[in-house]
Amino acid sequence: MAFIDYYKILGIDKNATEKDIKKAYRKLARKYHPDLNPNNKEAEKNFKEINEANEVLSNAENRKKYDKYGKDWEHAEHFEKAEQEQQYRRSYQQKSSRGFNESDYSDFFESMFGGRTSGRRSSNVQFKGQDFNAELQLNLTDVYTTHKQTLTINGKSIRLTIPAGVKNGQVIRIKGHGGAGINGGPNGDLHIKFSIINNTTFKLDQDNLYKTIDLDLYKAILGGDITVDTFDGKVKLQVKPETTNGTKIKLKGKGFPVYKKEGQFGDLFITYQIKIPKNLSVKEIELFNELSKIRT
Repeated sequence: MAFIDYYKILGIDKNATEKDIKKAYRKLARKYHPDLNPNNKEAEKNFKEINEANEVLSNAENRKKYDKYGKDWEHAEHFEKAEQEQQYRRSYQQKSSRGFNESDYSDFFESMFGGRTSGRRSSNVQFKGQDFNAELQLNLTDVYTTHKQTLTINGKSIRLTIPAGVKNGQVIRIKGHGGAGINGGPNGDLHIKFSIINNTTFKLDQDNLYKTIDLDLYKAILGGDITVDTFDGKVKLQVKPETTNGTKIKLKGKGFPVYKKEGQFGDLFITYQIKIPKNLSVKEIELFNELSKIRT
């Protein structure tokens, strides 16, 4: 994988402070944010790159590894392990004249690193490929049912099954779809973060849905049937006479699907908001006056 200069992406130098990094990131994030650049592929690419750069440089430990190992910073532990092996091999060579033989060295290496070695192992260490990160933006209506989508990552098409009920910010891992392994090591993984946009009039909390609906004054007082929208269609509800403003009812199983639990759904909670009639006619005013006299 080609080297990516995270400092250059953020427009800062290698001596930048944590405050400098945060300031540069915020400025560029606002400039290239998808909401301000709809359907702009170049801006989308820049936005992903600055997020990736910020994730690495804003973390002190990751930044230290990146400064030392560059594009291979995620393999820092493997490189350091290989360096330790070389150091112990040099130590073995220095001590061999004093009776420290190859068998002793192999046993010692096995106790330190959990595996045996040969004279050429350190020059052919296998490393796992770099993990890739991607963000997938979907509407809330898209994840109400399980469906498939084809994603293109680094020129490769991946057929992905998206389970119903996946949450905003949730990350899933697709094994083996990251960068190529080094020296025959396994490929890295692909981590996909979901960005779910609520394109409905419902409020989602966990697996439950919430909605406030208007209820006319006469129906609230006298009761009767009304039709309300749920996520998967309309249902008829019976309003009790003398229903008060703010009354809540629960429609069991009419909420959002539970992630990876087929057939299970949350609940839908409806709140009644009584709508006071406006622009009353003369007759209506007379009738309300009569009612007010009856109630006093």
